[in-house]
Amino acid sequence: MDVASRNTEVAGGSDARSRVDGRRAWEDGGRSSSAVVARVEPSAADPIRVLVVDDHVLYRRGLERVLELDDDIVIVGEASDGSEAIARAEELLPDVVLMDVRMPRRSGIEACAAIREVAPSTRIVMLTMSEDEADLFSAVQAGANGYLLKDVPPEEVAASLRAVHGGQSLISPSMASHLLAEFAALSRRGPVTPDAPAVPAPRLTARELEVLRLVARGRSNRDIAGELWISENTVKNHVRNLLEKLQLHSRMEAAMYAVKEKLLEPEA
Repeated sequence: MDVASRNTEVAGGSDARSRVDGRRAWEDGGRSSSAVVARVEPSAADPIRVLVVDDHVLYRRGLERVLELDDDIVIVGEASDGSEAIARAEELLPDVVLMDVRMPRRSGIEACAAIREVAPSTRIVMLTMSEDEADLFSAVQAGANGYLLKDVPPEEVAASLRAVHGGQSLISPSMASHLLAEFAALSRRGPVTPDAPAVPAPRLTARELEVLRLVARGRSNRDIAGELWISENTVKNHVRNLLEKLQLHSRMEAAMYAVKEKLLEPEA
């Protein structure tokens, strides 16, 4: 909470108060929406609508105070456990859910998978104290688009929300090594059930395969567009199509699939 207070002070007296007042007016059931227009400078894009989920109310409040300082982020709701998160996500259809992993009643990982069903377009970032690689892998498999540890600087949380909302997948650096190790193990591992009947792999176009390989190497949409000489919108379309064909939820899952199926070629 001290960090949130410091960020509020740094943001600067009246401007910071105006932004916070504007956010509160926005959240007041739509009754004071005109006040928001008066206080907040118009932007080229709509603000990122965020649902905050954590079982510790003080942590939620501190996180919300930090995020409210950004004009392009608005907190549309909060929840204290996985079951409540699912209901709120279905009701509010937020752009991004920022959610803890370990919570009572229903975990964040269970909620992640359910939210993918009730709000398919919502992006999900796990924000947790857990450095357990099993939680990381489970979150990826459940469809999470990001996995951040709570020791991340508060100002980086907002940047992470923007990146995930823009189509990127993010992992805390200390956890990335675990995922890379799993990638390496998958690439060396043979078929788990060699006697099982082969299941035909979904047919991807040559261009979709190119995009998949670059996604697996951590390239952003902009990087992929530049490398393949196509537009970013075309890249987004290819990513969406290949995820649908492979029945995957996120770029991280796509990366794991590419490694598992030995689709990556050694980099020069």
